[in-house]
Amino acid sequence: MQQVAKYLIITGIFIVLIGVLIFFWGDKMHWFGNLPGDIKIKKEHFRFYAPITSMLFISALITLILWIIRKIR
Repeated sequence: MQQVAKYLIITGIFIVLIGVLIFFWGDKMHWFGNLPGDIKIKKEHFRFYAPITSMLFISALITLILWIIRKIR
């Protein structure tokens, strides 16, 4: 049970850090969400957005971070 609590605390701290980064430097990340491969369809009464490339980038980043954490342990 203590191990689960430890992981929840670490995850919460990580989410807060990401939130702070986005809050202060979000306007400097205008490229994110506009990568080649992100699908945007805008019509008069319809909008569709599928950030495929952006989510692949986030997935690779999270995988790299978790891999580094496992190697350190």
